[in-house]
Amino acid sequence: MSARQVARTYRGARAAAGPLVYVGAAQRAALGEWVTLKAKGQPPLRGQVIDAGRDLSVVQVLEDTLGLEPAGVEIELTGELAHAVVGKDLLGRALSGAQDPRDGQPRPIGEAIRPLWGAPLNPTQRLPPSDFIETGISAIDGMNTLVRGQKLPVFSGPGLPALELAATIVENARAPRGEPFAVVFCAIGITERETRTFLDRFAASGALERSVLYLNQAQDPTIERLLAPRAALACAEHLAFVHGLHVLVVLADITHYCEALREVAAAREEVPGRRGYPGYMYTDLASLFERAGVVKGKPGSVTQLPILTMPDDDITHPIPDLTGYITEGQVVLSRELHRRGVFPPVDVLPSLSRLMNAGIGKGRTVPEHRKWADQLYALYARGREARMMVAIVGEAGLSPSDRRALALAEAFERELVNQGTHRRTIAETLETGWRLMDRVPREDLIKLSDELLATRPSQRAEAQRKEA
Repeated sequence: MSARQVARTYRGARAAAGPLVYVGAAQRAALGEWVTLKAKGQPPLRGQVIDAGRDLSVVQVLEDTLGLEPAGVEIELTGELAHAVVGKDLLGRALSGAQDPRDGQPRPIGEAIRPLWGAPLNPTQRLPPSDFIETGISAIDGMNTLVRGQKLPVFSGPGLPALELAATIVENARAPRGEPFAVVFCAIGITERETRTFLDRFAASGALERSVLYLNQAQDPTIERLLAPRAALACAEHLAFVHGLHVLVVLADITHYCEALREVAAAREEVPGRRGYPGYMYTDLASLFERAGVVKGKPGSVTQLPILTMPDDDITHPIPDLTGYITEGQVVLSRELHRRGVFPPVDVLPSLSRLMNAGIGKGRTVPEHRKWADQLYALYARGREARMMVAIVGEAGLSPSDRRALALAEAFERELVNQGTHRRTIAETLETGWRLMDRVPREDLIKLSDELLATRPSQRAEAQRKEA
């Protein structure tokens, strides 16, 4: 469908309920079409068609509808579908969810107009993932590697520094071999203070120059929380598949998006699903997440890192539950690590990147990356078990090997996971892990062969010292 149709004007609506206006017999009303509503004594109101039917269409009004009389309102269907202005000139810009400037500059002109309600990638045109994106976060790059074209969500909890982690990734992420790279950051339902913090921080760090920011605030209309991630994805797809950039899309917070879905569904008096969320929430989330991937014949890629807050830290809540079905793994933040001052507080044990093996190894990171990660995971898991045993028998009751594992777990959290906002390259991450394993006797390194251990950095350095 084209982005422009003929404008039509109707007088009188059948009903109004909160932000929704019900229009009868609107000819050729299109989903996502922009609407202007005019009432006597009130400024014009903006709206969008969210349900197009032959006998009844529903318009979501973006502004306050207090005092709006349905019978006296004039409704103009503009013929213009919801679209996003896209182009390489958007890099360095900060926009609202409705694509209004938040950086004090004029509205972007762009290179093209793309519909917001884009389609998921054609499965027959997808290429299998084959490389990784360096986030600069050791717990992700080393243990749960993010692969180009992947959808890897971050599961956070109330009060955990999810937005801080998102900002750190925006600043630190890049393609490891210097390929053209960009970040599209979409914040959903943030405060004015958080908006200023992001703008100031990204400008100071230089990340703004290669980023496009879509900053939707909590005070903005509900419909904008549904539009913001779609505008961000339309921009990312243009940068990736027209300009050949590898684009990382960071969406934070998906929970605010789902709350907006529930609010609109309640206003429409739809039959609720689990915990009041609409039954189509799975389909709606899939329409966002499935816009990531690598396309045959196109040089760029779109990778998604959605961040969501689990209500009550409940991983079985509908939002993380449905997200887990659609995406390829999860990065889980730990409240215990956060209390101990670890940042980022990534718990590597429940975290998982299902596509990790496709993006690591020879020619990508290092040939031994998988075995390196498996050995650290095994040592850390044993240390965590020993930590639970301490609560029962005390540290004196542990065996020597369990005490070593406990010490290794403490060092793993303190030295590899806890890196602050400092960026680590993949080489620095691997070196940090090897230094941890250098403290462990050979009999505890059960997943590493003698040949591999002979090539680890400490052994190479020792051999070079002896030769010298």
